[in-house]
Amino acid sequence: MVVLRFRIRLFAWLSLLAGAGGFMAGAAIAADPLPSWNAGAARSAILEFVDRVTQEGDHDFVPREERIAVFDNDGTLWSEQPLYFQATFAIDRVKALAREHPEWKEKQPYKAVLEGDTQVAFSRSEAALAMLVMATHSGVTTEELEASVKEWLATAKHPRFQRPYTDLVFQPMLEVLNLFREHGFKTYIVSGGGIEFMRQWAPRSYGIPPEQIVGSSLKLKYELRDGKPVLRQLPEVEFLDDGAGKPIAIQKFIGRRPIAAFGNSDGDFEMLEWTTTGAGRRFGLVVHHTDAEREWAYDRNSSVGRLDKVLDDGPKRGWTMVDMQRDWKVIYPFQK
Repeated sequence: MVVLRFRIRLFAWLSLLAGAGGFMAGAAIAADPLPSWNAGAARSAILEFVDRVTQEGDHDFVPREERIAVFDNDGTLWSEQPLYFQATFAIDRVKALAREHPEWKEKQPYKAVLEGDTQVAFSRSEAALAMLVMATHSGVTTEELEASVKEWLATAKHPRFQRPYTDLVFQPMLEVLNLFREHGFKTYIVSGGGIEFMRQWAPRSYGIPPEQIVGSSLKLKYELRDGKPVLRQLPEVEFLDDGAGKPIAIQKFIGRRPIAAFGNSDGDFEMLEWTTTGAGRRFGLVVHHTDAEREWAYDRNSSVGRLDKVLDDGPKRGWTMVDMQRDWKVIYPFQK
């Protein structure tokens, strides 16, 4: 179990010889486990943590079965501006279903959505989003929702980049996911996003299977339709996987306290706190969106992915604070 330590040392050695020619430069790149990360404290902290907890005989060694890492999704593994992407899906579904609901023309936030005024639609923020999600995600079977999500992902384009939403995953974080899995970690998504929404694309985008995706959910009802059993989503919230709900979800659905947690907003505070206050070597990382040119720059005053308490307390708690502009060579895979 000395692979990572060897690779780090090999990368440093090859870097010194990179000037000898293109072959050596290519070898250095191949040996780098985090090629989209700039050299710095954040990159070093990730590599050091993985190295220490996976080296048998090391004081900080953690058995493979206890290597659990949890990742928030929105703003941590993919972008979340100008609206959470699931909110955009809900908006598009409202437009698609409007003919079946003439009452929406005079009722907020549906009226504002149909008129194209998302600022008014989300003036009540989380309450408005909850209404839209409830209206567009409930009453359908899990299979019907799956089909509508996949259809939307195949056609919808992000308004700024004009690319599919699944193109806006963070290349540096994909490398972190791969690095952790290569060293015996089980990686989980623990997100405020809808679990049925994420399960339709996250396995392909992140390599995380559906059973390792934890999210917010509506209640389900088992019923027969034409003699065939289905699961129908009810207009009732079963679980909200945000804030203090995240540690509860981890205990309830994973059953092990993670040794590493990754987030980007105050909604991840309790998950980071729960993870990093356990016994033994622990790791917390916060993605700070600081790159207005390649992505977005926002923190304390943002209505999406607000980063305030974590921005102040994170450094005091020893959490690794990632400055996106400084620490990441590229943001998205298509920028490589």
